[in-house]
Amino acid sequence: MRVPLWAQRRERGSAVLIQLMIWLTLGLGWPVGQALLYPITGYFFLFSRGARSASSQFLGRVLGRPATRSEVFRHLFTFSCVLLDRLFLLSNRLQRFRIVVNGLDNVQVALAQARGCVLLGSHLGSFEVLRASARQYPVPVKLLMYRANNGAYSRLVEQLDPTLADAIIEIGTPEAMLRVRESLDRGEMVGILADRTPAGQKMLAVPFLGDPAPMPTGPLALCAALAAPVVLFYGVRTGARRYDVHFEPFANRIVLQRSRRAEEVADWVRRYAGRLEAYCRTHPFNWFNFYDFWDHGPHTTPPTRFRTVADVDDIASARARHGGRIFDAAAGRRDR
Repeated sequence: MRVPLWAQRRERGSAVLIQLMIWLTLGLGWPVGQALLYPITGYFFLFSRGARSASSQFLGRVLGRPATRSEVFRHLFTFSCVLLDRLFLLSNRLQRFRIVVNGLDNVQVALAQARGCVLLGSHLGSFEVLRASARQYPVPVKLLMYRANNGAYSRLVEQLDPTLADAIIEIGTPEAMLRVRESLDRGEMVGILADRTPAGQKMLAVPFLGDPAPMPTGPLALCAALAAPVVLFYGVRTGARRYDVHFEPFANRIVLQRSRRAEEVADWVRRYAGRLEAYCRTHPFNWFNFYDFWDHGPHTTPPTRFRTVADVDDIASARARHGGRIFDAAAGRRDR
């Protein structure tokens, strides 16, 4: 079984140049960083054939027609903007940022059950804006993340927030599932991105933007094992320093019958993919999976011959045992 395409690709970029850009941006301000994005995005548009091809393929599916070169550039530029904004979100420099939070009552309802809450997200928009807006939430947010392919950019920007290390639970470490369980037992929220998976995990091809696409089964099986409420979240960029955070209920609790576990996990994966597709169609330039997402190479079983996912759920179970508001970042207040 080969490593998934996205996991084979480490973040690109010279550490020295990235450090210089961070220094210039934080020292001279957001407008300077924004201006630097045009030549940087232009470079990747011209010389990163894989990213350009993946963007064109995705946009063609979501827009229902061939994407233009300007739309592909816009897609890559939006990703660059989210990376730039991450510098300011991590360093808590939120002046002129405006984050609109929709559906926070769905989170409050889930937390009222005193079982913690799983926030199920994706690589659509900004994951970091969740933590930025979480400063107004009643409980902490922990992030379950795969970091093996992190490059210089992630290593350098994460140093901007000294609290980030404690907030991240790294997938693949021996204590990861124990930390997830402990966080939920304390009534906290745990965020999981459910549209990618590390190497060696089971995948299931489900309908997504017109064709079967491989989605991981592990995150949904894990949600079932944790027996906590599940809320979907998306943090989409809507403009310069403008973000909309959406929370919507997904499951009060995912319960799997042992006799039908494989089928029921597959059904939950399809539901997740359906909601993700809806947000992709609404915010197409916020999708940041720059590889062939529909590839059914050796790392996935062909769509018609998937093996059972019951063993995935058993592993997850064992490990687990051991109304919109506007947040005005500049003023630090919330308005109806």
